[in-house]
Amino acid sequence: MPEWLVLVLAMVAVCAVVVTITLVRHKTAAVDEDPNETPDVIEYMTMWIGVVYAIVLGLAIAGVWEARSAAQDHVQAEAQALHEISERVQVYPADVRDRIRADVNAYVGHVVTVEWKEMSDHDRTTERGAELLDRIRTDVTSYQPKSDFEAQAYQPLVDQVAAVDQARNARADSVSPTMPGVVWFGLLGGGVITIGMIFALQIRRTPRELILAALFSSLIAFLLFLIWDFDAPYSRGITASAEPFLSLFPGIKG
Repeated sequence: MPEWLVLVLAMVAVCAVVVTITLVRHKTAAVDEDPNETPDVIEYMTMWIGVVYAIVLGLAIAGVWEARSAAQDHVQAEAQALHEISERVQVYPADVRDRIRADVNAYVGHVVTVEWKEMSDHDRTTERGAELLDRIRTDVTSYQPKSDFEAQAYQPLVDQVAAVDQARNARADSVSPTMPGVVWFGLLGGGVITIGMIFALQIRRTPRELILAALFSSLIAFLLFLIWDFDAPYSRGITASAEPFLSLFPGIKG
């Protein structure tokens, strides 16, 4: 099911629940109930519950957005380091240069085709990707420079291989959702409490109040969906992209 459809259904469902409860409560309310006599303490508590929950939502959105941005930075760093390896080996003999570039292209092709789908579907990287990276490392570190010019390029190439390895490990660490279950419990529970406080204010069945209640509940549903969508940087709607690999290695087809 498309994620936008999940969002629409969630917002519609929350609105329907709130409106239904409001209508049922209005019909079953006592005849002498006066909705204008809501105690001041309830209004005060409702206000502060909304403020606290808004802060929690804001922090959660900022956290998952930062994690998503960091995931994209890991991809950019990995692609850039691979590109540097491919370019810097031009000072090596043709057979060594071509072998290293072929292994770099094989690694990139595996990442953007096979491994990216594995991260999206199963929240993990592949052993084959690690093997291809080890092959690049072996190619670079096993070569013995035969001139001062090649020797000057050797250490920077080794450093770039280490940068690729570091970026790959960071990418592997960021494939899983970042929000702990206890945080989701707080977010969902806080949403239920915040929306439930609407009924403590004894809202009436006027179109204006029903519309406002529906909009408020759908906004919370949207924000919770946004957090859930950002929570997995490589597998949901607004994800980290493999574009850095594709732009630096245009011959690779994703």
